[in-house]
Amino acid sequence: MLFDICRCIFLISLLLIATLANAGSDRSKEGTLNLYIENDLFSETDQDYTSGVRLSWVSPDVASYIESDALPEWLKRINRRLTFFHRSHKDLKRNVIISLGQQIFTPEDSVHTDLISDDRPYAAWLFFGLGYQTRDEEQLDTVELRLGVVGPAAQGQESQDFIHDLRGFDKFRGWDNQLGNEMGFVAVWEHKRKRQWRKSGTRFGWDLIGHGGFALGNVRTHLNGGVEARVGWAIPDDFGTSAIRPGGENSTPDSVWALRGLGKKKWSLHFFASTDLRLVGQDVFLDGNTFRESHSVAKEVFVADAAVGFSYTYGGARLSYAHIFRSREFAQQDHSHSYGSLAISYTF
Repeated sequence: MLFDICRCIFLISLLLIATLANAGSDRSKEGTLNLYIENDLFSETDQDYTSGVRLSWVSPDVASYIESDALPEWLKRINRRLTFFHRSHKDLKRNVIISLGQQIFTPEDSVHTDLISDDRPYAAWLFFGLGYQTRDEEQLDTVELRLGVVGPAAQGQESQDFIHDLRGFDKFRGWDNQLGNEMGFVAVWEHKRKRQWRKSGTRFGWDLIGHGGFALGNVRTHLNGGVEARVGWAIPDDFGTSAIRPGGENSTPDSVWALRGLGKKKWSLHFFASTDLRLVGQDVFLDGNTFRESHSVAKEVFVADAAVGFSYTYGGARLSYAHIFRSREFAQQDHSHSYGSLAISYTF
């Protein structure tokens, strides 16, 4: 029953995102489609946070969440009930984000079929997300809710087996020990502030973007903060490099349209380095199921990410790559972990 519900949510979400993207034929309904792929095969490993995929649609800039013609009627009806969004200011820009994603976690040992007590549990997380952004030139606030399921209904084993079959890799044999089915949610708020510098008469510039926020839910609960530095040519007027993590969506349609207005020089290339430090209160992928007995390990309270990468934009298309280095997440973990994050975006 739970699997059927999740499968319906998955298919409806894909149809919804595709429908919103097709609305791009009308300039008033333009938006951005993003595909994110994260995998530790970029580091030639296959363990811990081993895979993540997310598809998202970012609305065009709207002056109001409840009146804009760029948003579908069902979404505006929802927004009318969210009274804290009703405040207006002529200098603020707003976007709505709809996303669908999956994340997969596995232990280091792929061979054993029995439970490996001193390594992280097998787990997967399939989710639907709805987010809101409000911003000006220097600040961005994001509120996002992700709803989904942890456990076999998240289709982690099936997804990993499919990819391993395509690549000719051996399959992980211990999926019978994965976390049980559990409905999950994460509510996120994150604030970003940007300082930017441009060299007069050139397209060269650099900026510094700080962020801080929190996540609350049975899937994840944490406080986080960090900073990103970017340097390059015609840096987009957005708020950093997007990621699958909640609150990580920063690309906005108008930042790409600004590049299209540069005539023949409608390209952008920049390099970046970023950090994110989390104070972790709850992590279902380490703490185990919330409402039943399950495999768990002793998580680390402080977890840090560091990333380096590049981003290239031409016209309405963008390609970004980041390599992320993550500190140990649980006490029994032998070493830190790293993985690659690839983002492909197009603004209609």
